[in-house]
Amino acid sequence: MQKTIVEGTEILRSSGNVFADLGLPDADKLRIKTGLVIEIRKAMRALGLNQQAAAQRMGIPQPKVSGMMRGDFSNLSERKLMDCLTRLGYDIEIQVRPTAASLGCLTLTVA
Repeated sequence: MQKTIVEGTEILRSSGNVFADLGLPDADKLRIKTGLVIEIRKAMRALGLNQQAAAQRMGIPQPKVSGMMRGDFSNLSERKLMDCLTRLGYDIEIQVRPTAASLGCLTLTVA
C-alpha cells in the first residue's frame, strides 16, 4: 500500500485487493471467490430465484446458498463457485499468458 499525507492525515492507498491490504492469508483466493459470489448473487436476483430454487439449479444444498449469501463461502471451492455460475447461465473463460514480472497474478474480470 502507498502512504500519502493529505492535510496532515495519513492516507493509505489500496493495493486493489482489500484482503491483501488487511494481511489475510490466501488474499488472492479470497478476492476471486468474493467476485464469483457477487456474480452469483446478481444472477440469482436477475433470474428471480430464491435460495431454494437457486440451490436446486446450482446443485448445492440450500444451507450452502444461505451461507454464501451471508458471506460464508469458505466451504465452497473456486471451481464449485464457477460451476454454480455456469448453471446460472454464465460463461467462464480462463486465460493463461506469460507475465513480464517474476511472479504472475490471478485476476477476475467480469464483463
